[in-house]
Amino acid sequence: MKLRPGLQTQFLLVVAAGLLVVVALIGLQLHRQHRVQVEVEGISREAMQAMASDSLQRRGEGMVVQLADSLANPLYYFDLDEIGGLARSTLRQPGIRYVIVFDRKGNILHDGNEEIPSYGQRMDDPQAYEAINARSLHTQVDDATMDVSAPIMIGQQRIGGVRVGYDLVAMRGYRELALSDLRSRLSELGRRNLFWVGLLGAGLLALGAGVLWLVQRSLVQPIRQLADSARAIEVGRFDTPLPTSDRSDELGDLMRAFTRMRDSVARHDRDIRRMAYTDALTGLANRLAFRDALDQRLLRLRGAGRQLALLFADVDDFKRINDTLGHDAGDEVLLQFAHRIRAAVERLGGEDAMLARFGGDEFVILVEADASTGDVRGIATRLAEALVEELGAPLMVHDRQVFLGTSIGITLFPEDAVSATSLMKNGDIAMYQAKVADKNCFRFYSRAMDQAVERRVHLEQELRGAWDRGELSLAYQPFYRLSDGLLVGAEALLRWKHPEQGVIAPSVFIDVAEQSGLIETIGPQVLRAACVDAMRWQQLRGGAEPLFVSVNVSPRQLRNGDLPQVVTDCLRDSGLAPKHLHIELTETAVIGDEAHASRLLNRLRASGVKVWLDDFGTGFSGLSHLRRVPVDGVKIDRSFVADILRDPDDLALTTAIIAMAHSLGITVVAEGVENEGQYDILRERNCDLAQGYWLGHPLPVEEFLDLLRPESMPV
Repeated sequence: MKLRPGLQTQFLLVVAAGLLVVVALIGLQLHRQHRVQVEVEGISREAMQAMASDSLQRRGEGMVVQLADSLANPLYYFDLDEIGGLARSTLRQPGIRYVIVFDRKGNILHDGNEEIPSYGQRMDDPQAYEAINARSLHTQVDDATMDVSAPIMIGQQRIGGVRVGYDLVAMRGYRELALSDLRSRLSELGRRNLFWVGLLGAGLLALGAGVLWLVQRSLVQPIRQLADSARAIEVGRFDTPLPTSDRSDELGDLMRAFTRMRDSVARHDRDIRRMAYTDALTGLANRLAFRDALDQRLLRLRGAGRQLALLFADVDDFKRINDTLGHDAGDEVLLQFAHRIRAAVERLGGEDAMLARFGGDEFVILVEADASTGDVRGIATRLAEALVEELGAPLMVHDRQVFLGTSIGITLFPEDAVSATSLMKNGDIAMYQAKVADKNCFRFYSRAMDQAVERRVHLEQELRGAWDRGELSLAYQPFYRLSDGLLVGAEALLRWKHPEQGVIAPSVFIDVAEQSGLIETIGPQVLRAACVDAMRWQQLRGGAEPLFVSVNVSPRQLRNGDLPQVVTDCLRDSGLAPKHLHIELTETAVIGDEAHASRLLNRLRASGVKVWLDDFGTGFSGLSHLRRVPVDGVKIDRSFVADILRDPDDLALTTAIIAMAHSLGITVVAEGVENEGQYDILRERNCDLAQGYWLGHPLPVEEFLDLLRPESMPV
């Protein structure tokens, strides 16, 4: 085995050359050696503690910010399964003691456990108050834990928060273990030095000064250089040159180990930064990276006279994919969307374009004006048009064809705003207006949009609780049987009489209810009230033919999957027979996932409830739905009935619908009958039922009761 020359050998050679010189300096050398060891240990302790604490805090804050962004949509839709999945995956990571997701009042929603034993309890630990009231990323440290919390935001609205506790005890244990190893190395080195110095002290009197010089040069100076390098690494300068040595002794090992430690810390720092600035699912830049890039772009372009466009793209009806096909399918959809968007941006966005995923189903794109033309609006328009077309193409997900689309909002710098916050707000507003404009389109931001959004938000706030305040009521428009002219039923129509604004059109507030999710609360209330009113009709008519009531159901209610149970509860509570309740759905409510719709409608029909397809003929598939979706009746859209006397095509199409439906045993209802001629020609074509202003306007329930005594055709 090759014997490597250690410090002991070097000291022996020096002492052999000056045996009588260092005897008087032995005591000073011993004291100096002890001081060196204490100094090395102290410097190393400070460096390790500072690096470990800073690295853990950066890692924790980056992870919590990413976790808060990932929890925004699940918390907004109160998806405990998704929240639990994110909490558990975070809790399984090393060094994490707890994960707590809480609402904006500080009540625990999830703690990462399957049973959620603390669900609904208010956080009352010493760190809870600051975590609950924090409006941004917040870090608290006690003896055992580093608590990192962040609010969960939807836009500017704080809907809750998340806390992650990191185990400081384990970190201190690792630090103490490293210090113990360093201490043992230094102690061992010191013992060897002391052994040789003590053993050869009598012969080293003459060379004492040389021994001190050698110790200073061979031990203290390199360690001081390492300490200086450690302080540079502590502040993030990982490219700082480190002292190098080809020595094969313990100090050489320490210097090489320190170099390896520097490389490892730098690698982990790069990994943490990549995690903090990259979307885990798509590999695109995330919200944090995009915001940093946007700030830098604006700083560079401000005053340069160049333009920039910000495009907000949001997947239309993405929640339907998660609700019906599962979150794995949702992830696959997002990956396919990200691939298509990236391809379009690379093709049309220019060299400086940037694409990021903001979280959930939102993507954001930055494009700069062409240096030669400066036409950023044209670039944004072409890119938006391409995205609308390409993202509207069908997707294959789990061997199923899915149709979605995207709504895109565009805002320009400096035309619309000059700050990053304002641009992002304007882009979000424009995207929202695109969704209001029937989705799968794009809109440029305008000042008028701010007022429209404010009006819509105000209307949504007023709509909340409108039913309980008695502002919402039902009106009933009658159905007549064409064969004998008898009144056979009525459609329940929702009306809103605002105490200040008066009567608000259903086309306005129904859309607000759909977009905000309020329809999921209002819909069952309407259904229950209609069943109660229909039961009153049956009691008043005595032995006469019972009337049915038809109630419109929104696509959102159908997608939730609990519609059959809601209908069952309303029928049970009101006492109405199932055959006297008709549920009306639009064609668009079943397009995209006909299998899911068919399962729900089969359950309804099995209970005796009738299902009608409303606005028939205006959807994408028309008659093809009659083969795949189980329905009892179709309502011919009023647009066909309106021109039935003048347009031969509308007459032919209406006749074909009636014949096709009758061949399948399906009832046909014509809506929008406005005159006697329309009524007569529909009766000639054997249409079953009719509805329209010529037959009867929507009436409050008390006025509708007058039609029951006696029944007659208003002709």
